[in-house]
Amino acid sequence: MIDLREKEAPAKLIEQVKREFGMLDILVNNAGATKRGDFLALTDADWEDGYALKFFGHVRLSRAAWPLLAERRGALVSIGGTAGRKPTAEFTIGCSVNAAVAAFTKCLADRGKTDGVHVNCIHPGIVETDRMRRRIKAEIERTGATEQKIREQLLREFNNPIRIGTVDDVGSLVVFAVSSRASWLHGATIDLDGGEIPVL
Repeated sequence: MIDLREKEAPAKLIEQVKREFGMLDILVNNAGATKRGDFLALTDADWEDGYALKFFGHVRLSRAAWPLLAERRGALVSIGGTAGRKPTAEFTIGCSVNAAVAAFTKCLADRGKTDGVHVNCIHPGIVETDRMRRRIKAEIERTGATEQKIREQLLREFNNPIRIGTVDDVGSLVVFAVSSRASWLHGATIDLDGGEIPVL
């Protein structure tokens, strides 16, 4: 297991890819969650960890992979999150990091026009993952509410999307975004959210 919060880890990972495969066609930048909580209670260490994991992990991995992607005229997709488009008080770190991921990816897309690397960003909304299931379990234990009630509450929190997304929903869009069928889709940030984000 490689921890991309470690500064040298991304370069080591790409070196391993180069040794084993000799090339790289696709990079999907995706990282775990950042800490939630009261802004006044969040520490500098919490902020540093959030940015180290999801922002600097993306930056360092993209930088290490870029020459290989350029050689193959490959594709890069960064996974951010709708919190980057809908900032809230209880998720200040995640909202800030996801917005930074989108801006960084847009910069890479500009570079990609010159270097021949196809670049896009996806902002998923609420998705059925182990992380979400842990969050639901913690809320059940904290409040005593049923799982159904907690799921309904989460949907309201995410502006009542048509349903909770699946990893297949995200994976299918990634597959399309890196395919030849999406060759004119470049520099986009796509909200994959079941209607969560209500604005243009």
